[in-house]
Amino acid sequence: MKSIRITGMSCQHCVMAVTKALSALDGIQNVQVDLKTGVATYEEIKPVDAKVVAAAIQKAGYNVVG
Repeated sequence: MKSIRITGMSCQHCVMAVTKALSALDGIQNVQVDLKTGVATYEEIKPVDAKVVAAAIQKAGYNVVG
């Protein structure tokens, strides 16, 4: 499992938006987003560039930390 820290989420709608954005990426499955900690975890079934993951989150309207 990989994880990424996200800022800007404030509600369950935010969680669903990030989950949808990550789940839409080819090679990612089993996305879990924790609103309280601001961390999304996911499995890669094939390598996905971290920049692609970050771009998908930013496109959904949130920020990646680190």
